[in-house]
Amino acid sequence: MKLKLMTAGVLLAMASPAMAAELTISCGAVGAELTLCKEGVKQWEDKTGHTVNVVSTPNSSTERLSLYQQILNAHSSDIDIMQIDIVWPGMLAPHLLDLNKHLPKSATKGVFQPLIDSTNVEGRQVAIPWFTDAGVLFYRKDLLEKYDAEVPETWGELTDTADKIQKAERKAGNDDFWGYVFQGRAYEGLTVNALEWLASFNGGTIVDDQGDITVDSPEAAKALTMAHGWVDTISPPGVLNYTEEEARGVFQSGHAVFMRNWPYAWSLAQADSSDIKDKVGVTQLPKGGSDGQHAAGLGGWNLAVSRYSDNPELAADLVAFLTRPEEQKRRALEGAYNPTIASLYKDQEILDATPFFGTLYETFTSAVARPSAVTGDNYPRVSNAFFNTVHEVLSGSVTAEEGLSSLEGELKRIKRRHW
Repeated sequence: MKLKLMTAGVLLAMASPAMAAELTISCGAVGAELTLCKEGVKQWEDKTGHTVNVVSTPNSSTERLSLYQQILNAHSSDIDIMQIDIVWPGMLAPHLLDLNKHLPKSATKGVFQPLIDSTNVEGRQVAIPWFTDAGVLFYRKDLLEKYDAEVPETWGELTDTADKIQKAERKAGNDDFWGYVFQGRAYEGLTVNALEWLASFNGGTIVDDQGDITVDSPEAAKALTMAHGWVDTISPPGVLNYTEEEARGVFQSGHAVFMRNWPYAWSLAQADSSDIKDKVGVTQLPKGGSDGQHAAGLGGWNLAVSRYSDNPELAADLVAFLTRPEEQKRRALEGAYNPTIASLYKDQEILDATPFFGTLYETFTSAVARPSAVTGDNYPRVSNAFFNTVHEVLSGSVTAEEGLSSLEGELKRIKRRHW
C-alpha cells in the first residue's frame, strides 16, 4: 500500500488517522485539462490530508488507450484513477471498480441518462461522467464581417467561404493563412471528424445500431471525397498530422478562418494572451448539403477506478469529489468543459462565460455516438480500420470509393458472424 507519514500539523488538523494515503490519477493534457485537474485534486488534498500524484497521458486517445491496457492487463496498482474516453467503458470494464459499491446514488444525481448508461456495464457503474463533448465549428467573426460572408450552413458554403477569405488574406500579405483546420491525423480524433462528415451527408455511422456495416455508401463516398478536396487547398498539407492542439495552434495564432474542435478551445481562444480574443464565434458543424443534417460527434471523458488500486475507497471518494456539481461548474467557467449535469446548462454564470452552451444545447444532447456499444470489444479494431482508411483517402492514396469498399471487407472480417 502506498502510504506516507503525516506531519504533526496535519494530524492535529484532522484528528485522524495517523497515516495518509497516496493516490495516483492520470489526466489528459489537452488545453487546460491538466491544470484544471491539478487544481481540483489540490482541493481534495487540502480537505482530506491525503496526497495525490497527477500524471499526464498522451494527448492521442489511441495512444492513451494502449497505455491503459498495458497497465491494467499487468494488474498494476501504479494508477488508481484513470480518465477514460466515452467509448472505453465496455472494453475496460473487467479491470474497473464497480463504483455503485463505493459511492452513494447521489454521486450521479442529475447526470444525463445516456451518459450514465454509457458508463454502466451489465449493472456495474464502472465510471462516473466527468465532462461531455460534441464537435463544434469555430469561426473568425471579424473576418466574416470584413469579407461580407455568412456563417456557413453547409460544408459547400464553408469550402467556398474559406477559399474566398484565404485568397484575400494571402493577397494582403498573410502568406501562412488557411481556410479550415481540423483533426486529420490517423487516430481516434479522425474517426470522430469523419463520422461527422458521414452523418452530415446521411451516410450512416460506420456500423448501425443493429450491428450492420453501413460504411460503403454513395453518401459516405461523397463526404470523404469532399474532405480530400480540402487538403492542400483550404487546409494545410500538415493537417494530415493534426490532433486537437495542432489545429488550435493554427487557429488561435490567427492563421485560419474556420476550425473544427471541441468546446475546450473557447476559453483558450478568449484568453488575454490569445491573438484572436473577442474575434471568435462558435456554431454547429455544417450540413452535408441542403438535404443533409448538422452532425456533431459525441465525445466526453469519465473517471474510473482501477480494480487493482491499493486504496479503492479513497480513489472512489476522489472521483466523486472531482465530478460533483461545484467542480463541474468551476471547470465550465475556467475551461469551457461541458458539464454532464443537466441543471448546470441553466446556470447563468456558465451561460455568461460560454454563451454557446445555451444556443447549442441540442447539439450537445443529440450528438452522434461512435459505434462502440454495438461493436463491443471489437471497437478499437473497427475505429483503427476506419481512421486508417479515411487517412488514406485524405492523403490521396486511394479514392473514397476504393477505400470504403476495402474497409467494408475488413469490417466484415472483424465481425465474422457477430460482434
